[in-house]
Amino acid sequence: MPAIRQAKLRRHTKETRIQGSLRLEGRGAYDISTGVRFLDHMLELFARHGGFDLKIRAAGDLDVDQHHTVEDVGIFLGQLFTRALGDRKGINRAGYFVQTMDETLAVVAVDLGGRPALVYQDKVKAAKVGDLQVELLEDFFGGFVHHAAANLHAKVLYGRSSHHKLEAIFKCFARAMKYACSTDARLKDQLPSTKGLL
Repeated sequence: MPAIRQAKLRRHTKETRIQGSLRLEGRGAYDISTGVRFLDHMLELFARHGGFDLKIRAAGDLDVDQHHTVEDVGIFLGQLFTRALGDRKGINRAGYFVQTMDETLAVVAVDLGGRPALVYQDKVKAAKVGDLQVELLEDFFGGFVHHAAANLHAKVLYGRSSHHKLEAIFKCFARAMKYACSTDARLKDQLPSTKGLL
């Protein structure tokens, strides 16, 4: 029987206190509270559409700004994936998804190959969607890629609604990660790299 790939972590700084857990072979269950309700909504979508069981409880200095909380939650999510993936043997490593959300179309591609890089284009012109400062999502994904050791390219191709644009990105992100984290039984003892190292 395959080992259960999961992680449980705490990350405490002078600006944020975050704890939570991740189960890769989950059922899309979530318990998310970051103090930024729209970010909670996006992470709930991520868990459900990726089939991940995800719990994140964050308390940050929101009286100062959302920046520390949003970025640190991205860092924390990357750390959870790194811990849960272990040595990464047998994983597909890369994944991509194209997602519609009504009038919006987005694409996300991810490579868990050990090198952090981010290209992010959401085409959202509004300063806020719900209670979230939209510009901070690039910091969220930046924190994620550096701590998950991943390449991530996320782009909205077109759309009207700011809400739909962000929702399409997170649904794509979820399904791209689901495939990248999935394992191939034929390659279970191999790293997905000709270098022999990720």
